[in-house]
This record gives sequence, C-alpha cells and structure tokens, in this order.
Amino acid sequence: MSFEQPAPDLTKIIAAWEEFEKGEEAPGRVLANMKTAGLPTVLAELTASGWTPSES
Repeated sequence: MSFEQPAPDLTKIIAAWEEFEKGEEAPGRVLANMKTAGLPTVLAELTASGWTPSES
C-alpha cells in the first residue's frame, strides 16, 4: 500500500502562519502544520519555475 500525498492547501498554509503571527501557536507546531499542508511542495514548485520575490 503506497501513500499518496494530497495536493498542497494554500488556505491551510496561510491559516497556520496567521495563527503564529497572532501568537496562538508555537513555532514548532506552525512549521508542522505548514509542512502537513504542503509547504515543501509549494516551495519546490516556486523554485523550479524560477520565481523570485519582488522587491517591496
């Protein structure tokens, strides 16, 4: 039996970050939630596409 990882969920990633910013979750829990929601996949796809942050 193989495990298929679900598609990344940007809503969950953003919600985890917002909880951290409000001080509602510890950093370790936030990172775990973001990883589970697919952040590594999102970052890998951005890197592969050549995306770079815009200057603000």
